[in-house]
Amino acid sequence: MVLRHDDAGVLAVGQASHAWLCGQFARAWGNDRFGTVEPLEEVALGAEQHDVGMAAWDLDPVREPATGLPQSFMQMGARANAGLWSAGPQRLVTQSRYAALLAVMHGRRLYEAFDLAAADAADGEAVTAFLRHAAALEASLLSALRADPFSALHATAERVRRNSSLVWTWDLISLALLLGWAPRTLQAVPAAGGRSIDVALAPVAGRPLAAVLDPWPFRAPEVRVHCEGRRLTHGFADDEALREGLAQAPWETVEFTLIAGAQLREGT
Repeated sequence: MVLRHDDAGVLAVGQASHAWLCGQFARAWGNDRFGTVEPLEEVALGAEQHDVGMAAWDLDPVREPATGLPQSFMQMGARANAGLWSAGPQRLVTQSRYAALLAVMHGRRLYEAFDLAAADAADGEAVTAFLRHAAALEASLLSALRADPFSALHATAERVRRNSSLVWTWDLISLALLLGWAPRTLQAVPAAGGRSIDVALAPVAGRPLAAVLDPWPFRAPEVRVHCEGRRLTHGFADDEALREGLAQAPWETVEFTLIAGAQLREGT
């Protein structure tokens, strides 16, 4: 669950809806400087389904005692989160091996940064088990993709690394929009010709649902994306109240606008 705090309270956005933004970015991405997304459909699917393991959790989330709200993804313990990452990408195999590969690579990248030395034994064991699972699943999927003439061209180490880094970039943009993380720098964004470029993400004064990117990585001069969440105006006293509150909470669509830095400087 991603919890977006604003003047109206909290918008509880499911992880899968946050990931939906990533798929919208994928389909709008690319220009002469940043290159194209290939294979587009597989990468877009992997981007928008990379958090598929969280869907059931978000339908019945754990209550955070300090706030009475659903636990956000940043409040979940590693045991629960790593277990969901083990299950999620495997489900995608029945739809697209390439999408499943990108999903499990994303989870591995997240947990390779986990501080095992500072974790308790149970969390450490869960993360270690997930990393072993991820390595085995990646190897199996890569072998199958490279043996298939249809997908072999896009399963090279270079192409897979680029596409995984694109999913990482889109994930960060999505979270930055939802959680107000701008300004920040998107580091080593894949660009054309095998290069990488740092991209500045900045807020737009007076427009809380807009952000500027510079340099600009999309085809169109402006990109609009949207996702959905449930509007909560208060916390809940217990788990039953949380379940009832979520079931009755009104749905709300939030739309974000991304603007090219050069366009904003020109005042257009």
